[in-house]
Amino acid sequence: MPRTRYQGVFPVVPTTFHEDGTLDLASQKRCVDFMIDAGSTGLCILANFSEQFLLGDEERELLTRTLLEHVAGRVPVIVTTTHFSTEICAARSRRAQEQGAAMVMVMPPYHGATLRVGEEKIHEFYARVSDRIGIPIMIQDAPVAGTPLSAAFLARMAREIEHVAYFKIETAGAASKLRELIRLGGEAIEGPWDGEEGITLLPDLEAGATGAMTGGGYPDGIRQIMDPWQAGQREEAAQAYGRWLPLINYENRQGGILSAKALMKAGGIIECEAPRHPFPAMNPAVREGLLATAKGLDPLVLRWGK
Repeated sequence: MPRTRYQGVFPVVPTTFHEDGTLDLASQKRCVDFMIDAGSTGLCILANFSEQFLLGDEERELLTRTLLEHVAGRVPVIVTTTHFSTEICAARSRRAQEQGAAMVMVMPPYHGATLRVGEEKIHEFYARVSDRIGIPIMIQDAPVAGTPLSAAFLARMAREIEHVAYFKIETAGAASKLRELIRLGGEAIEGPWDGEEGITLLPDLEAGATGAMTGGGYPDGIRQIMDPWQAGQREEAAQAYGRWLPLINYENRQGGILSAKALMKAGGIIECEAPRHPFPAMNPAVREGLLATAKGLDPLVLRWGK
């Protein structure tokens, strides 16, 4: 029986904290409820835009369990399980599957600014993770890993490693890379996806992307682009992309990781938008510009909690 092919809008769930830096699980649940109500096809947790690099192992476990139980199958959930250690990544991935994850997302092994491994070890890494699970693996091809992953190498892993089937492409020239990946990988590429907050979403869709992993603040806006595109209505999709691009750009180039939480706080969904120390708070002027840009689009995030 062929497995489900995941497509659509799978935004990243931000992690919510109290002012003292402890996890705010009540806000976390409201955040997820909003994102589902706003039209998310699925969700991704514990990603970089979830501030995963500020979380301890026990907190990761608590968040995974809490969120998967709270979602309760309403939408599929991707759990990010990235770690430099093959064994730790494999164990995290197995645990995520056992708790109900639909997929895991994994960056290639890296640590800090200089610790990397070559293609042979990267291939072994993903193969060993794949051997431990029975759900798809999404390779996150992101500049933060500092690891060049050619389209040819990604396609080879898709052909040779059972569960490597999805690819979130966030590098420069994403559309060209997606085209080459699809050409080289063929049917082994179950999910060529757009990333980086949707800043290149329309070109990536034109290149063959079938999914988008964006920030969590306005899934309803991204759906206005994705839905007509999937229905073959390119002009309508392009017009929607043009309307939402200023907000997408504000998130991608100005507000960054904290944008979704700023929008959710303004809309009464979460109690606190602060990051965890030492990550810096958003500049107040940037926040003001983000909210002003969003208000012109009337996204659900500014109305859901009021």
